[in-house]
Amino acid sequence: MTDVHFALERAEHPLDVLERLASLNEWSFDRADDDEMSVSVAGSWAQYHVAFTWIADVEALHVACAFDLKVPDRRRTEMMQLVSLINEQMWLGHFDLWKAENVIMYRHGLLLAGGAEPTPGQCEVLMKTAVNACERYYQAFQFLLWAGKGAKEALDSVLFETQGHA
Repeated sequence: MTDVHFALERAEHPLDVLERLASLNEWSFDRADDDEMSVSVAGSWAQYHVAFTWIADVEALHVACAFDLKVPDRRRTEMMQLVSLINEQMWLGHFDLWKAENVIMYRHGLLLAGGAEPTPGQCEVLMKTAVNACERYYQAFQFLLWAGKGAKEALDSVLFETQGHA
């Protein structure tokens, strides 16, 4: 396959849009360099660490959302099964068990090929999608690790939906 490179000028760096969004929402953030930014967001279950990376080669904005939950080696196989079961439920993005640090991470990307500019709305949805996915499945990860549940049982416990009001 032939590599094709286009030199496109952008009106602004895609992470500048995210930086403004973080400021408007009063989220704690750090712009490590031009192409990397991290945001810290409090959820119902955990503090989420959201990393945004601009990958210029493919013109994509990558988001990775992690939380403090170390997977011990003895539960790694069962956790991989849970991640697989969860990913079957996902419409956008996916979860990984990041081998380097044994942590669960949600990942997704926004393709901006051809010089497309990200909108504030797209960036907000990218952030919300990442945090909402982690919030939705956080308890399944906890049940597997700390309650000793199997992957299927842990997933079933978070997919249970109540109807009506008490």
